[in-house]
Amino acid sequence: MFESRQAPLAPRHVFLGRFLKFLGFALGVVVIALAIGVLGYHHFAGFTWVDSLLNASMILGGMGPVGELSTDAAKLFASAYAIFSGLVFISVMGIVLAPIAHRSLHMFHLDEEDLNQP
Repeated sequence: MFESRQAPLAPRHVFLGRFLKFLGFALGVVVIALAIGVLGYHHFAGFTWVDSLLNASMILGGMGPVGELSTDAAKLFASAYAIFSGLVFISVMGIVLAPIAHRSLHMFHLDEEDLNQP
């Protein structure tokens, strides 16, 4: 997937394509996590679709819940979804930053003449 340490640095268009691919994958993970939250809040808390989207978005974004949870099932879902959302946040940041970190670290292993090539 990434070039090895001995390989030359990938051209900028290859890096940008790789970055966009990883960004798209991360966006897909966020959409799936948001859908899980919307369905869960709608089912367990009995919220409308819009209120479910609001609550799931706020939890996934790290802001906290908006609506009042009245049942134990809704509270258990909300706590599990909050933990899940924290893990999704960490994972998405890792996915998005992986190509950038790899390119930065790869630059440390280049020789002087490799840097001067177009």
